[in-house]
Amino acid sequence: MEMKKRINLELRNRAPEEVTELVLDNCLCVNGEIEGLNDTFKELEFLSMANVELSSLARLPSLNKLRKLELSDNIISGGLEVLAEKCPNLTYLNLSGNKIKDLSTVEALMEMKMMKMKRKMKLVHLKDMRRRRRKRRKMRMKMKQAQNWEREKRKWASHI
Repeated sequence: MEMKKRINLELRNRAPEEVTELVLDNCLCVNGEIEGLNDTFKELEFLSMANVELSSLARLPSLNKLRKLELSDNIISGGLEVLAEKCPNLTYLNLSGNKIKDLSTVEALMEMKMMKMKRKMKLVHLKDMRRRRRKRRKMRMKMKQAQNWEREKRKWASHI
């Protein structure tokens, strides 16, 4: 189901100004962009767009009351600075399962309104990045162990 249709279903005969929570998980967004969501959702406090193949936040409307944003399992790789501008009261952000490769992408978020955002932002969920970092650390340890083992083998071979 497309995002526009899903938004209409989620409204349930309510005006967009009345909606405080909107769950758009697993719907399709065309061209990786947000569709159907606009500035009329003034009271929105929770928005979930998990697994919608979202690649850009450029068309995100101003959501001043938004506190929680769920963006897990998408293909977002950058452009997070839009969040600081469009969602100034954001306190929870889940970006796990996206294509974010390094922390500099998230740091762009923190640089905008540095002190204010750092105090308000309680959680930037980057579970997959932590997992990758642990894997790299384990690989380095294994390589170091293999090098030590080779060095020890050479020492023993030279004594024989």
